[in-house]
Formats: sequence, structure tokens, C-alpha cells
Amino acid sequence: MERQPMLETSRLLLRPFDINDAKRVQELAGDSKVAAYTLNIPHPYEDGMAEGWINTHKEHLEQDKIVTYAVVIKETQELIGAISLILNLRHKKAEIGYWFGVPYWNNGYCTEATTVIIKYGFEQVDLNKIYACAIAENTGSWRVMEKAGMDYEGLRRQEVLKWGEFKDLKYYYILREDHNKSEVLK
Repeated sequence: MERQPMLETSRLLLRPFDINDAKRVQELAGDSKVAAYTLNIPHPYEDGMAEGWINTHKEHLEQDKIVTYAVVIKETQELIGAISLILNLRHKKAEIGYWFGVPYWNNGYCTEATTVIIKYGFEQVDLNKIYACAIAENTGSWRVMEKAGMDYEGLRRQEVLKWGEFKDLKYYYILREDHNKSEVLK
């Protein structure tokens, strides 16, 4: 697997994170609305957390565990979110994880980034299956998965405990063979 190529869409650049992105990550990921809809972002998002997270990326990539991209608007170079492939190369599959700052919701950015990372996963990482999940009440997230060409796989009831409340997760997937046929991903 090529270490981490830059990925592009018409509006976005997906690039590795840099430690200089930490302040922006804390600002965007620190919003309680972002944390409420993610499984791994803490709230409050304290000083030093962003730096610690960014510092894990190189090791995760070297160990073929996770490839994480900063999502940036090409025109302004503004960091707006993050997207990752959590790899299981033994089984040729990966889970997509993402978060975007609230000001960038409902602009199609997440769908664009998801579409290009799916293409990267199949064409450059040689995956067979890519999947993702969302807290069931996070309609925006699972709609992104649908728009990116993923199919609904199922609901896991009370799968996670989030802020003292059990939450259902909706799972979506796409197979390499479906990607090869999809007009969305070409």
C-alpha cells in the first residue's frame, strides 16, 4: 500500500494531518454537536488532545492499522474535518470513520470525502469490503453513506453507551464488485 497519497475531489483535498492543525481540530471537534454524534470524540475536548491524536497517525499508518486524512477545502486551504479508513488487511476490509465541523454540515463535503476514500480503499489499498456505522438518530451521517453508494446492512440495537445512554447503530457497506458497477463512485 502506498503510504498516504493525497486525494482530491472537485472541491476538496484530503491530506495527512500536520501538528499545526491541532488548534483547528480542537476548535471543530470540540463542538458538543460533533462529539454527540461520534463514538470516539470526547467532550470537553481538552488542550493537548488534538496533538496527542495527530501524533498517533504516523504509527497507525506504518502498522497498517488506520489511514487518517485531514479534509481541506482546496480553494481556501481551510481544514473542515477528518476521515479515516480503519484497516483490517487480513480480511481485506476497512471501516470508514469521519467527523466534520458543524459549519460544514449539509454542504456535501462529507459525501465527497467518503466517495473518494472508498475509491482509494478499493483501487489503491485493494480492499474487498468497506463499511461504516452511525448512531441511528444521526440521519445526516447515514444519508452520507447512502449517497456515497453504500447499502444498509443492519441495525445493532443498544450497541454503544454514549453519555450514559445506550444507542443503536446503523451499519452500511459496499463491496468491491458493487463499487466497480457504481456510477456514483466513477
